[in-house]
Amino acid sequence: MDSVVDKLAEIEEAAEAIVRHAHDKKSDIEKELQKEREEFDRETEEKTRGRLLAIRQENEKKMDILLKEQREKNSSAMDELKKDFEQNHAAYARQILKKMIEV
Repeated sequence: MDSVVDKLAEIEEAAEAIVRHAHDKKSDIEKELQKEREEFDRETEEKTRGRLLAIRQENEKKMDILLKEQREKNSSAMDELKKDFEQNHAAYARQILKKMIEV
């Protein structure tokens, strides 16, 4: 009977050792997974920042080009208005005077 009890005690000790080992292993695996998760998050954030920066820079370039084109168009329109005024300012003044006299 003592040998059966001894065997059961040995089995229980072995089972407890297995459970302890599994618990320790689980903890190690959880730490490793957390480390990998943090590394993944860091890499993802870094890549995202890089892509956002590239997109922002590209949009700034496009905006600069559009602004330059718009300035050129505005400048051209202003030049045409100035030229028209220089050529026709006397006629415009006569028309204004005529309107004022008619009223």
